[in-house]
Amino acid sequence: MQTIQRIRRLLAVLKDGYRRLDKLEQAMGNIQVLLSQQVVSKNLQDYEFQVYSQNGEDGLIQYLIRHIAICKNIFVEFGVERYTESNTRFLLTRNYWTGLVIDGSAENIDYIQHDRIYWQHSLTAVQAFIDKDNINKLIEGNGITGEIGLLSIDIDGNDYWVWDSITCIDPAIVICEYNALFGPHRKVTIPYDKSFVRQKIHHSKVYYGASIAALDDLAQRKGYVLVGSNRRGNNVFFVKKSLAGQLPVITPEQAYTQATFRESCDPSGNLSFLNFQQAAEQMYDMPLYDIDTDSIIRVSDINR
Repeated sequence: MQTIQRIRRLLAVLKDGYRRLDKLEQAMGNIQVLLSQQVVSKNLQDYEFQVYSQNGEDGLIQYLIRHIAICKNIFVEFGVERYTESNTRFLLTRNYWTGLVIDGSAENIDYIQHDRIYWQHSLTAVQAFIDKDNINKLIEGNGITGEIGLLSIDIDGNDYWVWDSITCIDPAIVICEYNALFGPHRKVTIPYDKSFVRQKIHHSKVYYGASIAALDDLAQRKGYVLVGSNRRGNNVFFVKKSLAGQLPVITPEQAYTQATFRESCDPSGNLSFLNFQQAAEQMYDMPLYDIDTDSIIRVSDINR
């Protein structure tokens, strides 16, 4: 009985510590917002700061929503895992936006639904394995249609194909992960595979997604312009052309950053710490869909 009581007291202390840490992060985030408002730059990356985002996306989003007329303060984000590190959590907790998050793991969704933000804020968390056939039903089925503030896509696979299929919402801002290993020039993406899981399709875990040029091509067809990317070299930002105003519009080549993070794995699933070129070489025999030629090529074809 004493052991159980000690465990309960320890859990109470940990919960209190978590609340205090979260408040500290919020306070630091508010300070970062104030500091970023003093920056005068045409380079979106200069406004980066991190509170809950994986990299500097929190700062980039805060900058954009200050300079764009947002019709509805609603976001949709998928590929969020436990939502402790995400592009929209700061929007939810600081700006009090309403949002829908989707993840393929039931365990992750259960974690989110038991996080205190779930009752403190207007958030809906849904478990689903996303594909291009179900994405509109998932969004519409949770009461979101038409104009929204922001869409964030990071599913480590069919990102291009899923965004291409989304018709039920009209976001002001779209954030999408790109694969820097595919380079800045060629418009390529993995061929669509409804059941794609990157750790199953190739041991390296670096074969996924689309190039920055492919996403820019899709964005233009949907009425968006490219306004920037993060310094990390994995996320690109688009704004509805009709809302961009004086925001500088850049090319994929200008936005592209050669990623420095080393996430490639060996056949046993362990991090292999390969450099950029070595990581790309691991998947040279894997297929890519070339948008310009409407054909299947190999990763090696874009790295010659």
